Amino acid sequence: MNMKNIAIIGAVVVAGASILLLKQGKKAEPAGAVAKVGVEASAPQGKALPRLVDLGAGKCIPCKMMKPILDDLKANYAGTFKTEFIDVWENADAGKQYGINIIPTQIFYGADGKELFRHEGFYSKEDILGKWKELGVAPAAVGASVETAGFSRWTAAQPDARAKDAVCYMCDGDVNPKTQVLVKSAKGEVKMCSPHCYFIMYSCLTEDKTGFEEKVTVADFGTGAAVPLAAAVFVAGADEKSGRPTVKAFEERGAAEAAQKASGGSIVQLEALKAQELSHRCGFCDRAVYPADAAEVLVSDGVRTWGCCSHCALGVAVRTGKDIEVRERDRLTGEPVVVKTMDGGVASLVPPTAVAWFGQRVKPDGTKGSAGCFHQGFFVNADNLKKWAEAHPLETGEQITIAKALADKMKLSPQQVSKACKIGECCPK
Repeated sequence: MNMKNIAIIGAVVVAGASILLLKQGKKAEPAGAVAKVGVEASAPQGKALPRLVDLGAGKCIPCKMMKPILDDLKANYAGTFKTEFIDVWENADAGKQYGINIIPTQIFYGADGKELFRHEGFYSKEDILGKWKELGVAPAAVGASVETAGFSRWTAAQPDARAKDAVCYMCDGDVNPKTQVLVKSAKGEVKMCSPHCYFIMYSCLTEDKTGFEEKVTVADFGTGAAVPLAAAVFVAGADEKSGRPTVKAFEERGAAEAAQKASGGSIVQLEALKAQELSHRCGFCDRAVYPADAAEVLVSDGVRTWGCCSHCALGVAVRTGKDIEVRERDRLTGEPVVVKTMDGGVASLVPPTAVAWFGQRVKPDGTKGSAGCFHQGFFVNADNLKKWAEAHPLETGEQITIAKALADKMKLSPQQVSKACKIGECCPK
């Protein structure tokens, strides 16, 4: 069941038999509604700090989702603001004292004890920190530094010395002469490193694909000779360690049979290979993916899909309008990163230190644009991201929070989503 539609009712005895309706959603109340309940009620020793009070209950679903966020804020932002949790099922008087209507409710107080803002329902960490900033409080995590809080690199650490025709049009990887695919377009030749990258491009094309394959050749895996795509014989197998699909093309069936005998796999013609390659699509941009490469996405209505990259995986939330769970891997170590969303925000993040890399390139006019799906990723912490960047000197972009990566996707219009990752036409770089 979608959490957006869950109505939770919790009974709280407040000076009689008052009932608090627990519901989802965001709703701001005018500041000052209960200004008397603030720092002055229990003033800390020394300098007074702003205070965030979350009123909820231990068993309310959105309240339970708030707990790791509150624990994080309490542990890592104690020098900027205090974070308190009050269980109104255990402390019935608190509901009346703070004047709340539903749980969870978050109330922001200034250092002088005056209420500045209140919010009802689940509230993500990113939204809470953003609200503090809006209220004039600059949150700073304990031990944060400029370097780890926002690592970025806008110029490649070393120049790309590769010839243009040795770089894959889709993934920017090296083109292997034994697996390359060549597309002849009106604007020139386009090379890809493998049949899989070709099918990724094919799945993104918006032009009429009738006769498109007639201008495509694939390299014979044994000789490197160019073979018309439609005439090639393919051996489709899988990597023994990763389980990732492998595709080898041959001009002669006999050579394909010999390769099959040596390394296994199935001999298939183009149409069968195409059906296999296009059988799994990104749930956001609809381009072809291998599940072994992709992020797994579980949608709240029971649908299971994939994200061709970590950021596209988050985009499934805006495309479906539903809560999702993203299961991704650290690009350096393969460690799991799990993100759960609720109402378009991050509900939980495991581990809480996980960050995102937003791969971007600086255009000739100085503006920045996405470097594409092959250049995005999640990491369990900022240190892993920096180590990965050091090992990939051509990568440019910046470290952002996963909450920001999600927020950027949630801002997209239906028209922008429909155009995501579409190539439009095949043209050389």
